[in-house]
Amino acid sequence: MMPSDDRKKSRVTLLDVAQHAGVSRATASLVIRNSPLVGAKTRAKVEAVMQELGYVYNVGAARLRAEKSRTVGVIIPNLTNPFFAELLAGIERVIDSAGMVVILANSGDLTERQDVVMRRMREHGVDGVILCPAAGTEPAMLDGLDEWGLPVVQALRHVSGRTDYAGPDYIGGVKQSVDYLVSLGHRSIAFAVHGQVHSAYRERIEGFCAAMHGHGLSDDLIVKVPEKIGDISASADLLFRQERQPTAAICFNDVIALGLSAGLFDKGMQIGRDFSLVGFDDVTDAEALRPRLTSVSTAPETVGENAATLLLDRLADRERAVRRVITPTELHIRQSCVSIADIDA
Repeated sequence: MMPSDDRKKSRVTLLDVAQHAGVSRATASLVIRNSPLVGAKTRAKVEAVMQELGYVYNVGAARLRAEKSRTVGVIIPNLTNPFFAELLAGIERVIDSAGMVVILANSGDLTERQDVVMRRMREHGVDGVILCPAAGTEPAMLDGLDEWGLPVVQALRHVSGRTDYAGPDYIGGVKQSVDYLVSLGHRSIAFAVHGQVHSAYRERIEGFCAAMHGHGLSDDLIVKVPEKIGDISASADLLFRQERQPTAAICFNDVIALGLSAGLFDKGMQIGRDFSLVGFDDVTDAEALRPRLTSVSTAPETVGENAATLLLDRLADRERAVRRVITPTELHIRQSCVSIADIDA
């Protein structure tokens, strides 16, 4: 007898398979585990029923209840930014050393896509997930993962204080940038940002405002530029459409810095001579730019290692206290900044 439509829509259990095949649940379980105790004819019958009832996902779930899959899901919002490649390298280094494998997925920074990917991660039976939450992710989403029994570590961005987190000291990194530019005599400093608002965005803004106020300076030169690097270069004029003209800019990330550097060049200006520019993240491309880009290193590989370690620790002890591991930042000074006296000269 074929299963009813309602039966198809519900989760098919191992007991359903056993009853449909006319065997005991224990026998169906032995088939799943490839036990030699089951005869070829019985095995073929049970496997045929599994296929008929659509028992694909439940096979994986049954195995996971008895043993670990040795896989870890990693969900990031952007595969084109080289920063995330460095983060992934750190994650894989730790996960590989534990004899496990990473399954990578891209959320596109969309909560809807993130939900789909997370469900698929669960279906594939990952032991845990390292998640850089998409902008707009609600804390309730992570609470739902707790109900699934799926350990999660937040990386780079955080939406819940009830879940482990690994990230850089964004506030301290922006403060280092402001302090350095002020030491060069700059008083009119812009902060170029882009993208959606999330915790890393807010912390960078917080760091900029606090550092500027600490020097008795205005924080009103926050400029939002487009997402794509080609559009960023074409929008360099945005820096100079403010009431005050900046002599320096700190960038939300190195992607913005690279775009603005090109845009300023097209305007006949050179960073490190006519204008000072500071990047953020210090990815490999920062060293390739000429003049070389001064940038805040957020040590993405170290953050990745920390996130992976937090997840392994969580897998080993589900009841341990929630932890936050914040990686210090470091300003790498190169050639893209100039003293205000030299600009005036």
